[in-house]
Amino acid sequence: MEFKDIHIGQMIKAKVVEKDINITRICNFLKCNAQEMDQMYKSESLDTTILLRWSKLLEYDFFRLYTQHLILYAPQSNQSYGYGKTIQKSVLPQFRKNIYTKEIIDFILGEINSGAITRSQVIEKYKIPKSTLYKWLNKYNSNT
Repeated sequence: MEFKDIHIGQMIKAKVVEKDINITRICNFLKCNAQEMDQMYKSESLDTTILLRWSKLLEYDFFRLYTQHLILYAPQSNQSYGYGKTIQKSVLPQFRKNIYTKEIIDFILGEINSGAITRSQVIEKYKIPKSTLYKWLNKYNSNT
């Protein structure tokens, strides 16, 4: 699974084929016609309301694809970094910095095992703590 370039329409179409859902059911649920549905399949991005409806219909969290992208390619900065700065409270919910799913761990270990990236590059590129990476290697990777 490539989390860097997300084409949500293609992923939705793949899930529809996988679940073998009738076009009529999809159109009724999404309140659209077949032409609009085909256009969604071709779209690289979709409105969040529509994506939420697809997620419910296909029983798959398509938003998680974007969350995984953020974890890998745009990790949160350390809020306490920078002396003299005050941390502002937000009205929005605060989430834990890194929640690594099995898919993310498998992706990163696959990159290391294939030789596409080194351990130090993983630590630098994805901002994964060294201790965390080595725990993954010991726990999930039988090649080490």
